[in-house]
Amino acid sequence: MKNVETKMQDMLKQEIEKIPGEHLPALLTIVHSFRKSVALDSAECSFEQGWKEVCDGDYKPLDDLWKGLEH
Repeated sequence: MKNVETKMQDMLKQEIEKIPGEHLPALLTIVHSFRKSVALDSAECSFEQGWKEVCDGDYKPLDDLWKGLEH
């Protein structure tokens, strides 16, 4: 018996096969953008990016982050 992930992959493949070839580049762009938006960086990459931003002075005071928010 196939697991849920494999079934979903099969369903996606079936849907992709129904897409006319001229639309595949656009679909690839959509799928790539979606994957990038839901993927999380590793903790190491996230820390390095945060540290770089702090060293570059790219941060805001904590009080500024609360402005406009109800708390």
